[in-house]
Amino acid sequence: MVGLAEGRRRPLLPDRRRRALAGAGHPEGAATLRARPDGDGVEATAWGPGATWALDALPALLGDADDPAGFEPRHPALQRAHAARPHWRVGRGGSVWAALVPAVLEQKVTGQEAFAGYRRLLRRHGTAAPGPGGELGLRLVPDAERLRTIPSWEWLKLPADAARSDVLQRAARVAPALERTLTLPGPDADRALRSLPGLGVWTSAEIRQRAHGDADALSVGDYHVARSITWALLGEERDDAAMLELLEPYAGHRYRVQRLLELAGTGHPRRGARMAPRRHLPG
Repeated sequence: MVGLAEGRRRPLLPDRRRRALAGAGHPEGAATLRARPDGDGVEATAWGPGATWALDALPALLGDADDPAGFEPRHPALQRAHAARPHWRVGRGGSVWAALVPAVLEQKVTGQEAFAGYRRLLRRHGTAAPGPGGELGLRLVPDAERLRTIPSWEWLKLPADAARSDVLQRAARVAPALERTLTLPGPDADRALRSLPGLGVWTSAEIRQRAHGDADALSVGDYHVARSITWALLGEERDDAAMLELLEPYAGHRYRVQRLLELAGTGHPRRGARMAPRRHLPG
């Protein structure tokens, strides 16, 4: 229904202990979702046109649809990471558009630049989330129709160069088709996403991790991931090719391996100063 939909209990994964308040664009409209532990379940409240959809999608968001069957950690570092979070699951966000926009803004830039650009996009062109989300300053990513009206000079102010803003404009023109990838198996969804110019292997993986809940969506091409995984499992920093060979026995669960190691803090050593963000754009 439109407006408030609340008080519906959902299963809660045992390792989740934090109250969450999130806003997102959903197929039935915007929603603010609040969830908190309640005994062996979760008490959830949602506001906005997409409230009912958000509540129905909550179990998948918490990882209820994720199937870890067949995942057997073999390396001691991975065994320790899994033992520390045995109930962790890959969540399914259920909105390709909400995952695609930040993923594209993160392409080939520092995290500092990516997060600043996304924050400015929400402030300048996003909308307030329904209910208490809006009162707390929670903003929703602009929908595809709104994003197509953003002029080139506004993108530069974020800053987002033409290489990334052009990808977002192309994606906005086919946004409904991109949402249909949610019904496809992982490899088919990957091919469909990558058929759009500017969405490569890394961006497709980032989208599928967040929107599809794809436990095999390994972040190939990331600046840190291959070095961190090979450091954790081999004791030395190697490239994507070495990572892919190393994770071949975990096919179907390669993102699960990546995320468990990230949560365990087993990243490669960081040496020297952080990479400075680019300064040639107005933002």
